[in-house]
Amino acid sequence: MADTLKQRPEFRNIHVTEIRNYRLPPAGIVSILHRVSGAILFLLLPFVVWLFDVSVTSEVSYESFRSAFVAGIGFVPGWFVKLVCLGLIWGYLHHFTAGVRHLWMDATHSVTKEQGRSSAIVTLVISLGLTVLLGTKLFGLY
Repeated sequence: MADTLKQRPEFRNIHVTEIRNYRLPPAGIVSILHRVSGAILFLLLPFVVWLFDVSVTSEVSYESFRSAFVAGIGFVPGWFVKLVCLGLIWGYLHHFTAGVRHLWMDATHSVTKEQGRSSAIVTLVISLGLTVLLGTKLFGLY
């Protein structure tokens, strides 16, 4: 009878040499990106505060705010300012949608492997789709 039982797989920690071959599940990717987006938002918070301050202080400062996206800020070119803002847009959208995913999973007790996988894919699609949409507006494609 003991011979007919199927051997259960043994899971071990991966070694450094196996990192390139390891495929992280979508939920793991979303989890790591949630942390990365939070760090981006935290580190660029002074830039966000500066952008907000310059955009609402006066009409003159608003024009300098708008010109930062064309002419740049100091030695930083305008396209790089737009790229940093696109990173902020992605960071906010991903962090928000991943946070809503976590709240939804906590509220509904949706903790199965398949629900985690599907909600992670939806999170990635929504955050990247909205980032592309807002990025096209930021770079003046519409």
